[in-house]
Amino acid sequence: MTSPNQELLARARALHDKVPLIDGHNDLPWQYRERVGRAISQIDISQPQPDLHTDLARLKEGGLGGQFWSVYVSTSSPPEEYVRATMEQIDVVHNLVRRYPDAFQLALTADDVENAFEGGKIASLIGMEGGHSIDNSLASLRMFFDLGARYMTLTHNKNIDWADSCTDEPKANGLTDFGREVVREMNRLGMLVDLSHVSPDVMRDALDTSEAPIVFSHSSARALCDHPRNVPDDVLRRVPSNGGVVMVSFVPGFTSQEVADNVTRRETEQERLKAKPGSSDETIEAGLKSWDAENPAPRATLSQVADHIDHMRETAGIDHIGIGSDFDGIKTVPIGLEDVSTYPALTAELLRREYSEDDILKILGRNVLRVMRDVEGVAGRLQVERRPSEALIEDVDGPS
Repeated sequence: MTSPNQELLARARALHDKVPLIDGHNDLPWQYRERVGRAISQIDISQPQPDLHTDLARLKEGGLGGQFWSVYVSTSSPPEEYVRATMEQIDVVHNLVRRYPDAFQLALTADDVENAFEGGKIASLIGMEGGHSIDNSLASLRMFFDLGARYMTLTHNKNIDWADSCTDEPKANGLTDFGREVVREMNRLGMLVDLSHVSPDVMRDALDTSEAPIVFSHSSARALCDHPRNVPDDVLRRVPSNGGVVMVSFVPGFTSQEVADNVTRRETEQERLKAKPGSSDETIEAGLKSWDAENPAPRATLSQVADHIDHMRETAGIDHIGIGSDFDGIKTVPIGLEDVSTYPALTAELLRREYSEDDILKILGRNVLRVMRDVEGVAGRLQVERRPSEALIEDVDGPS
């Protein structure tokens, strides 16, 4: 006899066959950059990749239908290299599609996603992670859209000239006038405005400004885990009137308060070790090793990820939830969500919690497809109403 868990998994996999599961964030392109200098030939994901969360066999097992591949570049790079580095990362995604044409298909629209899914391929979308990538240039934003970028996260971990990050000290206290112009130009282009990583004030300003639905590509609920990367309830309650989607993250420190607290304590200890007279990299490393031995790291769980989905259903509504794992951008994973093969286990947990199949299909992909179509529709209207913005940051916001 089939166990209940196996029965739920079978039902879950059947749901993955009905609609493309669209994941809002995977950092595999960054792994290519860091490990092998972007050389696609040096990491063959048609073979098992135990040091990564992603390879073709596990993608198939996980029933993934669409992936926003992150084309993140580090803010620690010289600013004059941001645009080139982002272009190089976009090239990684295009090369992945070229290298594995039987597995991936480039997608620029919601129709493209569905066409790829119907053809048995994973729709490959491009997401820019951080407004630093455009180097304060709306012309660069437009060219990145032409290269295939379909969302831009307004900031990463550091403030930029026109928007505050949630993990930096407030400077603009939201979006500057130029930042609002960036959002308006993204609306005109048909590029999703992604509010993961931004401060709550930027979230609110973007919701005030955007004429199209927004997304959070990989964020969870701050009410359950008080980490600045998560979305406060007052913002979640505003998402329905905007029509957007919050794509729940698998990042352990955004999922479990216990994990988040442990990370904070460890960072405090690291700063204490750095401040000790005569400290060195070796003494800091030894001190942290000792601290880790005395303070075993807790683990987040698949059930806690589902708790965030529950909270978003209660606060924002079932039409405004998606999935944004952050696989290959995280060093640890929740128990039960170890890699891209495990998505059906989360779907099975939602079935166990008595979510209807229709509601689960919304979470898997229908909500994101609806947002994409709405964004495309707004862009079609705005392109008739106005020309490309010619705004320059120095004219709009004044000298820096």
